[in-house]
Amino acid sequence: MTIDAKARLLLTFMCDYSRDCLEKICIILAMSNTKRRFRTRRRSLFPSLLGKGAGGDGVKSKHNQFKIRPGGALRGEVTVPGDKSISHRAVMLAAIARGRSEIRNWLAAGDTEATLGAIRDLGATIERHDATTLSIEGGGLRQSASPLNLMNAGTGLRLLAGIMAGQDFPSVLDGSAQLRRRPMKRITDPLKLMGADIESKDGGCPLHIHPAALKGIRYEMPIASAQVKSAILLAGLYGDSPTTVIQPGPARDHTERMLRALGADISEDGVDGNMITVAPIEALAPLDLTVPGDASSAAFLLVAGLVTPDSDLVIKGVNLNPTRTGLLDVLDEMGAEISLSNLDEQAGEPIGDVRVQTSALKGIEIGGETVVRMIDEFPILMVAALRAEGETLVRDARELRVKETDRIAVMAAELRALGADIEERDDGFRIMGPQHLIGGQVDGHDDHRIAMSLTVAGLSAAEGAIVTDAACAGDSFPGFAETLINCGANMIAT
Repeated sequence: MTIDAKARLLLTFMCDYSRDCLEKICIILAMSNTKRRFRTRRRSLFPSLLGKGAGGDGVKSKHNQFKIRPGGALRGEVTVPGDKSISHRAVMLAAIARGRSEIRNWLAAGDTEATLGAIRDLGATIERHDATTLSIEGGGLRQSASPLNLMNAGTGLRLLAGIMAGQDFPSVLDGSAQLRRRPMKRITDPLKLMGADIESKDGGCPLHIHPAALKGIRYEMPIASAQVKSAILLAGLYGDSPTTVIQPGPARDHTERMLRALGADISEDGVDGNMITVAPIEALAPLDLTVPGDASSAAFLLVAGLVTPDSDLVIKGVNLNPTRTGLLDVLDEMGAEISLSNLDEQAGEPIGDVRVQTSALKGIEIGGETVVRMIDEFPILMVAALRAEGETLVRDARELRVKETDRIAVMAAELRALGADIEERDDGFRIMGPQHLIGGQVDGHDDHRIAMSLTVAGLSAAEGAIVTDAACAGDSFPGFAETLINCGANMIAT
């Protein structure tokens, strides 16, 4: 951002939000004085934006409200934090591997900090060189003196359940009130088929896990789910024979890729590799991993660039794993101006730079296996669909109703508060566009993907938007507001 642009932004802030004037000046001065690139920052330019996470360093935003005004084109090169799914898996597998693991560009965010905290409680020796660089001494786990608190981290709890089912000591896995509302039978049922001794409360957590001898099984998943698949495969490491999981469609394969890199005997057969088999193993090799940029975090910047006039953004080093690129495929079909460059591989994962420019979009129908490949991106897709010409119809996405929130109902209600017309369906939604949002005040519902999607919606609302309960953005994208501001967005975090 140029000095002139900063001055104009400062004037806008002073006119629209005079009572917050002093804070805005401090923010813009911080933006002017920094010479560090985003990817080398170890802490936010807004130190007060970060609170305390379960794993040590702060990640939860103390700024619980975003104020967004229209009019700021998004331009430049940015990076996004490390991939959340890979970061969860990295610290778990490092803890059970034999030797010292090195992890770089790890995501220091609310959910991953909760998983790191649980691993520490299980006796792992963790050396934190900075917020995103870790050394973990593996070699086995030991009993925690208290229940393992995974906070809001559904991925952390479900995957860790698979590992804990194979330990020779008892454990209790628990979390926040939000996590306790999420279904756990989808993992406890197959783990019990393997012989796991698990007690749950009304099909949810806390999960009480007792030592048990595990056996290898052949399990056909009723729906494609990376978390269920991963929990079974991780438990399979401790079985008496190989374990096979058959998935009905593609799901994220980060667990398989990482296990293979650590020396596990894991194979894929069947149609499109839908039959995954893992053999028991005495010890995994340690990790040496640089985590690629999170595709789900990049999604918010992608859609922001598409719907904000005169935007031209390059998001560098994004994970382009085919099981994660459903949104890219959908946006391409909708007519988005998106291109890829600098394609490479990092830690067994394909990566590249993604360029996005403001585009005229058209509505399409989305269902089937594409849904699984973009299940976390539907809240932000709703924002894109509002700007698309014609009908956007989403089906087969009922899983959205049992995420951190009922993301279909919550997004529909909050976007209506901004002036949108959205038809909810049991397994999806229907949007006729293009629609022009008016603006207003909306709530993030302690769901990071809801809060960030509503923020992007506010960028194209005629009167802007105020997003409350926005601190949860730090659960997966610390520095989200900072990133948008540095790209040119007309917004503040208070």
